[in-house]
Amino acid sequence: MKTYLAFDIGGTFVKYGVVKENAVITINSKIATPKSLEELLNVLQSITKDHGYVEGIAVSAPGAVSSQGVIYGSSAIPFIHGPNIKKILQERTGKNVYLENDANCAGYAEVWNGSAKGKLDVLVMVIGTGIGGAVIKDGILHRGDNLHGGEFGYMLLSTDFESSDAVWSRIASTKALVKYVAKKKQVNYETISGEQIFKSAEAGDQICIDALDRFYRLLAVGIYNLQYIYDPEVILIGGGISARDDLIEKINEKLDIILSIIDLAKVKPNIDTCKFRQDANLLGAVYGFIKEYG
Repeated sequence: MKTYLAFDIGGTFVKYGVVKENAVITINSKIATPKSLEELLNVLQSITKDHGYVEGIAVSAPGAVSSQGVIYGSSAIPFIHGPNIKKILQERTGKNVYLENDANCAGYAEVWNGSAKGKLDVLVMVIGTGIGGAVIKDGILHRGDNLHGGEFGYMLLSTDFESSDAVWSRIASTKALVKYVAKKKQVNYETISGEQIFKSAEAGDQICIDALDRFYRLLAVGIYNLQYIYDPEVILIGGGISARDDLIEKINEKLDIILSIIDLAKVKPNIDTCKFRQDANLLGAVYGFIKEYG
């Protein structure tokens, strides 16, 4: 059975693992993210040397990743943007390399062996600090002309806006929920967490109850728009919030209200949570490698 070496480059850690062609991770570890490109490349090269038996290298990274191997845009790791990391890593290791955006990798993981297995047209949205995701068309990633396919968080939900704070990421993400409650309570948003908001709502805190009601409504409106823009088989939700057992139920309640009001709408979005969380980027990168190199 073929095996692959996968890396997930994040702002704090670089996770890595050996993944079998049946989507099983046999080795899983991580190191602190290096402080320079040269240090990062040296680390990736060294780990690859320790696993010389693998078929190739699959890398997940933040930013707008081109098929040529250049990462555009910006992220918490500024030195990865600009150089052709794919080409450099191939030259240093002698291995084939696949490089893809982290949210796209998360989407591929679900198509490979997750909640979208067997489906061709899928949207994956990841909710956290912002809202990002992936567009899968006929089982293949759609990057878009400007490498912005899946950047759902840029969506405007109203014509009444005065700044970029009006985009979906900044009104309906988990971070946005925390900031909204903090403003209502007149406290520093860094002193509370999303988990605390849910617990306070369960304890009867009206501000938190109202904030969560607004949160689910905003998510439902965006999901409704995505359904009628793309008409996917399923819209999957990832990120820490997806661990909540009642998430799908709450969003579905808001979708039912929307569909009861908008009489033109006859298709209710089919929503579900992502199967994979912390390992999604490693698995999705390997699936992308297999699709590119066989």
